[in-house]
Amino acid sequence: MASSPQSFILLFTTLLFLQTLTEATTCSDCFIHSRAAYYPNSDEQGTDRGACGFGSFGATINGGDVSAASNLYRDGVGCGACYQVRCTNSNFCADKGVTVVITDQGSSDNTDFILSSRAFGQMAQTKDAAASLLSLGVVDIEYRRVSCSYPNKNITIKIDENSNYPYYLGFVIWYQQGKRDITAVQLCETQNFVCKLLDRSYGAVWTTTSPPSGSLSLRMLFSGEDGDETWLVPVNNIPHDWKAGETYDTGLQVNE
Repeated sequence: MASSPQSFILLFTTLLFLQTLTEATTCSDCFIHSRAAYYPNSDEQGTDRGACGFGSFGATINGGDVSAASNLYRDGVGCGACYQVRCTNSNFCADKGVTVVITDQGSSDNTDFILSSRAFGQMAQTKDAAASLLSLGVVDIEYRRVSCSYPNKNITIKIDENSNYPYYLGFVIWYQQGKRDITAVQLCETQNFVCKLLDRSYGAVWTTTSPPSGSLSLRMLFSGEDGDETWLVPVNNIPHDWKAGETYDTGLQVNE
């Protein structure tokens, strides 16, 4: 027996709804509603004592448009990730909002973000509107993960001040690029290719006892929200005579 027009319309509507629901649950570019505050005692920039281990670099990266995160900190995996954050009060807020880098962990009054005062004001339409936002202290926002971009910068590592061969080597990763997380790091001896998996000490800080000797090849595992994982090997090696406190340019840029 032929289907009625009503049955066809019902089937079409159901399929369209299921497709829309699937797209909504898998949309990586969709905005998520939340709340944001700002560091009340900060100047324009962020903190140099953040839980990601960036130090003074964490206060100035991205022009000072940085933020602490609560759940998005993800036990340090979220360090270095970038988010577009925009407040939703049409009287004060600009459509574009601000792009911030996660450099710290923290929450306040059910917030996902605690922005630097500079970044908080950047969400506003004008300077006067920025002052009004700052007076509110906490605002409703929406956010989404976006790709980090640092023109003319490669991913860089800074050796921890306490590093001392052959007992301990630690470093923090600067200028994490793209839209994926760094979920594992290996050090490999360039002579015999023996590799050692490092520990995430905290935040963006990776450490090992008894580090490999000689010139070292760095390998980083980039993981996406879709489960895709890729090991990337920087162009530049860590020199055999690395020194505590020094920074080394890996020569690697990530655009995805």
